[in-house]
Amino acid sequence: MLKAAAVLFLLAAVSPVVSSQSYNAIFSFGDSISDTGNLCTNGCPSWLTTGQPPYGNTYFRRPTGRCTDGRIVIDFLADHFGLPMLPPSKASGGEFKKGANMAIIGATTMDFDFFQKHGLGNSIWNNGPLGTQIQWFQQLTPSICGTDSDCKSYFNNSLFIVGEFGGNDYNAPIFSGKVSMAEIRTWVPQIIDTIASGVETLIGLGAVEVVVPGVLPIGCFPLYLTLYPSSNKDDYDEIGCLKSFNDLSSYHNDLLKTAVSRLQSKYPGARLMYADFYAQVADMVRSPDKFGLKYGLKVCCGAGGQGSYNYNNGKRCGMPESSACDDPENYLVWDGIHLTDAAYNAIADGWLDGTYCSPGILR
Repeated sequence: MLKAAAVLFLLAAVSPVVSSQSYNAIFSFGDSISDTGNLCTNGCPSWLTTGQPPYGNTYFRRPTGRCTDGRIVIDFLADHFGLPMLPPSKASGGEFKKGANMAIIGATTMDFDFFQKHGLGNSIWNNGPLGTQIQWFQQLTPSICGTDSDCKSYFNNSLFIVGEFGGNDYNAPIFSGKVSMAEIRTWVPQIIDTIASGVETLIGLGAVEVVVPGVLPIGCFPLYLTLYPSSNKDDYDEIGCLKSFNDLSSYHNDLLKTAVSRLQSKYPGARLMYADFYAQVADMVRSPDKFGLKYGLKVCCGAGGQGSYNYNNGKRCGMPESSACDDPENYLVWDGIHLTDAAYNAIADGWLDGTYCSPGILR
């Protein structure tokens, strides 16, 4: 009897913890923060630096198209709910009944015509904006659940992650150097309206539980800190991030929170959750040790030892002359603009328990 009890105890100790809260599937939309390999379904192209080693080394031991050393937030969420990792929606012959990932590197909220109208057509190299990703999802639904009524029922008990969206809508004009920050801010309401419209479309298809993440504090990323340094100390906040870029992120997030609240009032049968990427990443920069990390603003993979952040745009992670740290589990930032497996694990926990998600995913 004692031996049997000991065996049961050991099995319990090594078995993964799966939530009693269950979903049929998880469906994800977004950009490189949440892509699981839509550009790498037939192998990663040689021109894609994020598809080269050492990307993926921590967990998969190979590049998968995820822009990190291992897993991303939705991988940890899927694991928590006992679901398989989300296959990229572009994978031929993929099994999508338990989930699908429409997110793709470089995705924007707005479509190509929007950027072309603002003289930024050459800055957008990806044709997978939010509206297109929803179309990809709709193309998959017959294989997932059959009829519209069956799908509505199926999606009622699925988890939808919509975003983050917005990061690349701002990266394009900022990196182009053609658009002032004042003008970029005038785009934000339209970007938020487009995100809200996308969420509303998914609710119409049957989505009930929807997580809508805000954008990250881009002024805290080594890429921005290296490309746009300032000799004026007043341009930096108390944790060493560039205020002007973070002000843009905050403005986006303030409007997004209002939009999510408005949608919740309009659809009381839905459960809309705002995930606060900004607050959590800022807290991780401020106090990395509270999240099991050591380094907030230094890059693990890039130009080791160069500058204040180990970042050099000509030696980005995945390029021949770049190098990676031996302890990515201690870093917040992986490559200058994306986070590490360890950071995404902590972020998933913050979304689940409600510390950085309102309300938390766990009921």
